[in-house]
Amino acid sequence: MRIGSLFSGYGGLDLAALQLFSGASVAWHCEWDDAPSKILDHHWPRVPNLRDVTEVDWATIEPVDILTGGYPCQPFSAAGQRKGTDDERHLWPYVRDAIRLLRPRFTLLENVAGHRSLGFDRVLGDLAEDGMHVRWTSLRASDIGAPHHRERIFILVTDPAEQPRRFGNRDDVCTGRGSGLQQSNAGRSGAADTESERLPGQQQSERVQTEGSSAHGSVGLLPGIDWGDYGPAVRRWERLTRPAPAPTELNSNHKPRLNAAFAEWMMGLPVGHVTAVPGISRAHQLKAIGNGVCPQQAIAAYSSLLEMEVAA
Repeated sequence: MRIGSLFSGYGGLDLAALQLFSGASVAWHCEWDDAPSKILDHHWPRVPNLRDVTEVDWATIEPVDILTGGYPCQPFSAAGQRKGTDDERHLWPYVRDAIRLLRPRFTLLENVAGHRSLGFDRVLGDLAEDGMHVRWTSLRASDIGAPHHRERIFILVTDPAEQPRRFGNRDDVCTGRGSGLQQSNAGRSGAADTESERLPGQQQSERVQTEGSSAHGSVGLLPGIDWGDYGPAVRRWERLTRPAPAPTELNSNHKPRLNAAFAEWMMGLPVGHVTAVPGISRAHQLKAIGNGVCPQQAIAAYSSLLEMEVAA
């Protein structure tokens, strides 16, 4: 199954889709910003980047089985001015065009929770007008064990006209095999899969997972750091992913600042997925991480939606 990726960022939804669909591979990305584009090129060097979604002629693009897209959240985010469709960054019409012309078997969309009260009715109406079937759910990153709230809406779009072939091989869809979080942590002792960019729990050996565990159940909890009320959340995410990096580092003036590797860990990304990519400043690393998707959160949400779709 081939994946087309819109507004790809660092590829968070792509990592989730590669886990959810057996044998899938990324066919192309569409990411405008230079820094995330470098991250994509680093991890998927042979995958083309279409760059500007407003300039793509979808009639010339080879159709894909799966389309992913975390379309810009600023028009709907409580952190912004919530201009909705009046915001110049409102790019939903281009996503709609891509879905309508490419007719993927599955479309996996993501946005901020504020989208539910601003603009989502328009999205649902457009998809219904195009004859699409939609399921959606809201999920917080903390619901799957992450040490931060980060509520997001996840949307599964399918085409009823494609029903005869949509589930022709149900093994293509990795549902009904435990929760999305369990899927993302399966096969811990195996080698990393370069195609699927396996998630942090899969990159670690059993030795790393168990070494240093204490009576409190911590895994690699850094000594000398008072996590305070956040201690249980940090320990929980360590058990589900990997030991936490130091939360701060010293800047050029020897003052503490947020460690980008810690933000990367909080988002459930593989070690160095963003921070080890050459040619990206710390500011752009943090921006990419802050705009990204927690793959384990997406896996859990879409697993639930796909199970309902398969059972329907």
